[in-house]
Amino acid sequence: PKLMAHVIIPEAEEILDKEFRCLDKGFVRLIDYMGGDESIVQAARVSYGKGAKTNYEDRNLIRYLMRHQHTTPFEMVELKFHAKLPLFVARQWIRHRTANVNELSGRYSIMKDEFCVLDPKDIRYQSKINKQGESEDEVPSELGQEFINILIKGQGAAYEKYKYLLEKGIERGLARINLPLSLYTQWYWKIDLHNLLHFLKLRIDKSAQREIRVYAKAMAEITRKVVPLSYEAFENYVLNSLTFSKLETKIISQIINKGNLKSELEGIASLLNTAEKGAPINYKGREFDKLELREFKEKLENLL
Repeated sequence: PKLMAHVIIPEAEEILDKEFRCLDKGFVRLIDYMGGDESIVQAARVSYGKGAKTNYEDRNLIRYLMRHQHTTPFEMVELKFHAKLPLFVARQWIRHRTANVNELSGRYSIMKDEFCVLDPKDIRYQSKINKQGESEDEVPSELGQEFINILIKGQGAAYEKYKYLLEKGIERGLARINLPLSLYTQWYWKIDLHNLLHFLKLRIDKSAQREIRVYAKAMAEITRKVVPLSYEAFENYVLNSLTFSKLETKIISQIINKGNLKSELEGIASLLNTAEKGAPINYKGREFDKLELREFKEKLENLL
């Protein structure tokens, strides 16, 4: 059998090496990719070539895989990013260990005089109920500006001492150790799509620190260009979805009017019985494929 040709995605080609600006001096850009939605479909079917499947069937297959957490086919796609980011963002980012990373080395290179300086409006108070979170209370502009001034003064002083130590011949690896976390670094970061989507789910979330959310949102925009069908499914079934515990499900089932729910189930069954084969089903103003609507019906039945 003939092997599927190398996948080239025009929308991804258009943004290769394009800088998506992040924070004041940072960026993230796509420098390479391997595979696309087509690769996921091929891997899931364990066959070669496109076969006779339609785009509609490919989309439904990808959505099925995402719904049921069949993750292996998504690992067939890889994206390689080049990012310029502050050290304090990098130290959160590196917690995602399922990637290949190569970072700029301060032992071999002289670090540039580039530090992250936030906008005063982006300064937040510490949350009183979440040890990692920010408060919704607004920081007065004077305090925000004072924070910025302290950063800039400390950054300048630290970099001057760094240069002084280098001039005295101190080893670069030692001279750098007093530089602050606001210093910019750079790295190449290569990851498969399954783990990238996990990264995005955690780092786009409002509970993540704002500064890393900026990068995650830029990467999400890039990812959508490379795998539009997979990203759509990710948004529908992961990013914008909710899960409930066993206890929560019991409570929800007690809240729901069971008489109305039974009637709703009968209506769904009627739709499933009369739907044309392979055609989407319109339910409550939304488009479902037949299998997806049947699975939703089963979830509702479990509440009874």
